[in-house]
Amino acid sequence: MCGICGAVSLAGGLELPDGAAERMIGVMSHRGPDEYGAWRDVSVFLGHARLSIIDLSTGQQPLGTADGTVWVTFNGEIFNYIELREELRGLGHVFRTQSDTEVLVASYSEWGEHCVDRFNGQFAFALYDRGRRRLLLARDRFGIRPLFWARHGDVLLFASEVKSLAGWPGFRPELDPAALGEIFGTWVNVPPATPFGNVLQLPAGHTATLDLGRDGERAAGPVFRRYWHPDFLPAAEDHRYVGRDERARLAGDVREALADASVIRLRADVPVGAYLSGGLDSSATAALIQHTTDRRMKTFSVGFKDAAFDETRWQQTMSAHLGTDHEMIRVGDAEIGGAFADVVWHAETPILRTAPAPLYALSGLVRAQGYKVVLTGEGADEVFCGYNILREAKVRAFWAREPESRRRPLLLTRLYPYLEQSPAGFLTRFYGAGLDGVASDPFFSHRPRWNNTGRITAFLHSEVAVAAAARDPESRLRASLPAAFADWGPVARAQYLEMSLFMAGYLLSSQGDRMLMGHTVEGRFPFLDHNVAELAGRIPASAKLAGLQEKALLKAAVADLLPAEIVTRPKQPYRAPDSASFIVGQGAELAEAMLGEDVLREVGIFDPQRIAALIRKWRAGRLTGARDNMAFIGVLSAQVQAHQFGRELEHRVADSALEPAEIAWRGVEPKP
Repeated sequence: MCGICGAVSLAGGLELPDGAAERMIGVMSHRGPDEYGAWRDVSVFLGHARLSIIDLSTGQQPLGTADGTVWVTFNGEIFNYIELREELRGLGHVFRTQSDTEVLVASYSEWGEHCVDRFNGQFAFALYDRGRRRLLLARDRFGIRPLFWARHGDVLLFASEVKSLAGWPGFRPELDPAALGEIFGTWVNVPPATPFGNVLQLPAGHTATLDLGRDGERAAGPVFRRYWHPDFLPAAEDHRYVGRDERARLAGDVREALADASVIRLRADVPVGAYLSGGLDSSATAALIQHTTDRRMKTFSVGFKDAAFDETRWQQTMSAHLGTDHEMIRVGDAEIGGAFADVVWHAETPILRTAPAPLYALSGLVRAQGYKVVLTGEGADEVFCGYNILREAKVRAFWAREPESRRRPLLLTRLYPYLEQSPAGFLTRFYGAGLDGVASDPFFSHRPRWNNTGRITAFLHSEVAVAAAARDPESRLRASLPAAFADWGPVARAQYLEMSLFMAGYLLSSQGDRMLMGHTVEGRFPFLDHNVAELAGRIPASAKLAGLQEKALLKAAVADLLPAEIVTRPKQPYRAPDSASFIVGQGAELAEAMLGEDVLREVGIFDPQRIAALIRKWRAGRLTGARDNMAFIGVLSAQVQAHQFGRELEHRVADSALEPAEIAWRGVEPKP
C-alpha cells in the first residue's frame, strides 16, 4: 500500500504552489516511507509515497507509459497482475518493469476505464490520460483503499487521506458538526459524505472521470460510475432448503475459492505474515497458506490484560496447531488511552469504540518485526453470515410473521451470548420496535442498532442537532440501493448494509487501512476477494446461516484444517475496553483536556449542559452500559478530531513536510 495525492486544474493551467507537493506527500509519509515521487504537466500534478512490496527495484511511481501519454499514481495491489500481464503481452504490450502498476497502465490503454472490471485487488488510483485530457479516479469493490477529493476554486484535489488535502495552500478541511451527528446514528457517513463539509470520498466500487477542457474550456465532470456491488439471491431462493449433498458440494466450492484467494494474496517481493485473532476466519486463511511456503510462517496477535476481552488461549492453540513463529502484544487501559489521540489522527473520523487502538498497537508489532504485509480474516462475517445482526434480522423477520407470538421472541435470548442478557421483556420491546416494517422498511435489520446509537445525538448542541436531522442520511442511502435490493430477503439485505456501509466506512477504514498504515503495514483480505464474495452471494442464506448457526457453510469448508475447539467455539466479536481506558494516566489527561466545559463551548458540537451527567459518570467510574460507553468515546473522539483538524492542523502539516530533494520528479517534463 502507499499514499497518493494530486491536483488538477479545472480551468486553464495548473499553478503548483511552492511546497505543496512536499506537504501533501509528507503528511502521509507513514503510508509509504520507502520512496517519494511526483509528476506534473501543465494541468495535472500527481504525488506518491511508496511502500515498496512488488518489484522493489523498478516499481517507482508515478509511473507512465513509454511514450508518456498515460500516468498513474496508485495505492494498493492488483493481485492478478501476472495473468493480466501475459494477456496484455499477447495483445502486443511491452513491459519495462515487473510491477502491477505498469499492468494497470497497460490495462487502461487496452480496456479504458473498464479495466477495473478485470482487476482482482484492493486499490485506489488516479490515472491521467494526456491524449484525451481525462482523469480517472477509481476505488476497489469493497472500499479497502481510501480516496478523498475536494474542489478548491478551479482546482480539484485528491488524496488517500484528508489531511493530505490540507497541504494545498488555502484549502482547509472543514469539520461539519452535522456530519458528525450522522455518525452518531449510523456509525459512519453515508458515502460520498465524510465528516468534512468540503471533502467527499469516492464510494467503494466506483470510478469517476473528469474531462479537462481544451483551448480554455472548463473541465466537465466528474462523472461517477458504479462498476460493482454485493449481490445476492432473490428471497425465495435464498430461503430454500439445501440438502446434505448440495451443502457438501458448496463447501468444497468455498474451500477452493478461499484457497485461491489466500494464495494469490501472497504475491509480494517481501515476506508476508498473518494475523491470528483466535477466531475461525483468520485461523482459516492462515491454515490455507501454511503449506505454500518452506519457511516457518510468522503470525501476530493482540491480547488484552482484561480477561473479558482476551482470546490469547485460542490464538496460542492455533499457533501451536500450525507451528507458526508467533508474536503477540498484550494491551490494557494504559496502552489504549495513551494511543487514542494518534488513533483519531489516523482514523480522521469520530469513532464510537476504542477497538481500533489495539489494532494500531498490533500493526506496530508487525512493523517492529520487520514485516510490511499481513493476511487477515476481515470480511468473513459479512460474506458468510457471522454477525449477530444477521441472526437478529432472521429472528425478527420470523417473529414478524406472527407478531403476537410469545414463543418466537424467545429466540432473541440466543443472540449476543457474550453479553449479559437483558430481561426478556426488555428484549421484546427493544427488538420489537419497527417489527411491522419487515417488508416495507429497507433498513429493518439495522433499525434497532441505529435507534440505540442515535440516542447519542441528544448530546449535540441544539443547532447542530437540527442541522444533523436535516441531512437525512437514510434518504441518501435509500437512493444508493441497487434495484435488486427490493427482491432480497432480510438476511441478504442486512448483509448488503453491513458490507456497503459499516464494513466499508468503519471496519476497513477506522479499524483497517488507517490502523495498519499508521505503522506502515499492508493488510490483505482473502474473504474480500470478489470471486469469493460473488460465490457466497450465489449460495442461499439458509446454508450460510443454518438455523441460527453462524458461518455454518464456512465452518464445513475449513473444519478439517483447524482444531475442533476453534471451529466449535461461539463467535466472540472483537472488542476492547472503552471508557475504562480513560480513568487514569494519559487517557484521563486527554479526556480532561478535551471535555472541560470551556473546551466544549469553544468547539461547539456538544451542549455542555446535556453532556454534564455523562462526564460526571465518567469521573465517578460509573460508565458501565454499552450506550454510555459509545457516547463517551464518540464525544471524546469528536473533540480530539476537532482540535487536530482545527488550530493544530496547519502546524502538523508543516512539520511533516518533506525536503524538496526527497521527492523524485519523474517523466519527460521535470518540475519547472
